[in-house]
Amino acid sequence: MLASLSSPSSTITTSPSAFSLLSSSKSISSAFPFAQRLSIPKPNAPSFSIEAKATTRQESRTARHQRIRKKVEGTPERPRLCVFRSNKHLYVQVIDDTKMHTLASASTMQKPISEEFDYSAGPTIEVAKKVGEAIAKACADKGITKVAFDRGGYPYHGRIEALAAAAREHGLQF
Repeated sequence: MLASLSSPSSTITTSPSAFSLLSSSKSISSAFPFAQRLSIPKPNAPSFSIEAKATTRQESRTARHQRIRKKVEGTPERPRLCVFRSNKHLYVQVIDDTKMHTLASASTMQKPISEEFDYSAGPTIEVAKKVGEAIAKACADKGITKVAFDRGGYPYHGRIEALAAAAREHGLQF
């Protein structure tokens, strides 16, 4: 008998009653005393897990921007002044949301602004003031005096505040 168990061609057969014991939880505890320690998942029990909500700064900014966009809308009479700030550049657009059309734009990538300032660590408050002045001048050329300010989910502080103040000083009304 020992030789038959160790041979590679030997197989173990089980009766169908052993499978029926494993399928019902009542039979398992009576047939196997250690089965009470096993956790057997219930088939219809709701399973859920609690996870911490990890959001990045970018996701938080995007959520703030979506909340702002629900309230701020650009019209032909009062277009939206939209600001985007990256680590290297600052972009501003005046947008008519009814036509989905950009009326004017200014950024730190434009030659007059990029040649005037030598900034290697990104735009500073002085650069933001220059961009605000440039967008106000571009809007004045197109006959736009009133805009709705969309800060893009960024805090109204630092570069965003300097840009808005410079645009106001040069004729835009928020």
